[in-house]
Amino acid sequence: MRIDIITCLPDLLVSPFNHSILKRAQDKKLVEINVIDLRDYAQNNQKQTDDYQYGGGAGMVMMIEPISRCISKLKSEREYDEIIYLSPDGEVLSQGMANSYSLKNNLIMLCGHYKGVDERVREHIVTKEISLGDFVLSGGELAAIVLADAIIRLIPGVLSDETSALSDSFQDNMIAPPVYTRPADFNGMKVPEVLLSGHAAKIDEWRHQQSLKRTRERRPGLLEE
Repeated sequence: MRIDIITCLPDLLVSPFNHSILKRAQDKKLVEINVIDLRDYAQNNQKQTDDYQYGGGAGMVMMIEPISRCISKLKSEREYDEIIYLSPDGEVLSQGMANSYSLKNNLIMLCGHYKGVDERVREHIVTKEISLGDFVLSGGELAAIVLADAIIRLIPGVLSDETSALSDSFQDNMIAPPVYTRPADFNGMKVPEVLLSGHAAKIDEWRHQQSLKRTRERRPGLLEE
C-alpha cells in the first residue's frame, strides 16, 4: 500500500511515522508513506498556499491551484483508489471504513488547515471526506495520522499476531471485553476464575457475554446497528 499525505506543515507528521507499528510496517515494505509539502506546488516566491476568502470573513482558505497541481502530478504517476480530505464535517471514521481502506493500494490524504479548502476542491477533486468526530482540530495532520494508523495496523503482516486486530473493539459492532494479565491476585483484586480455567469454549463465551454487557452499558447504539 502507498499513502501520500499532502500538507502545508510536513514536520507535524515526522515523528508518528518513525516509531512503533507504523515504522515496522514501513520497514517490512508493507506500506509506503510519503509526506508531501504542499508549498512545493505554490506558484509565487512566498510559497503561498492560502488566501483571504471571497465575501470577507475571518480566517484564511487553502487555495485550489497548488492542491490541484499536486494531486494532478500524483495522479499522472499512478491510479488512486481514493482521494481523502480530512474535514470536521466529513463522514465519521469507523472501524468498517478502516477495514475497507486496508484492502486498497493507493490513497491520497489531504490535510485541511485554516478555514478549510476552496469548495471547488471538495466538489471536483477529492473523492471522500472523513472526520474524526464533531469537533475541530487546528489542521488535518492529526486526523491523517489517526486514519493512517487505523488502516495500516490491519494490513496482513503488520501486527505480529494478526488475530489481534480481528478482536479489536468495533470489529463486530461490539466493544472488546475486559482483559487481564499477571499477577492473578493483586491486593485482593482477582482475575475472573474462568480466564484461569484453560477451558477455551467457556472463556470465549465469557468474553462474548462481557462484550455484550459492556456495549449495552457504554455504546448501546452499536447493537441497534
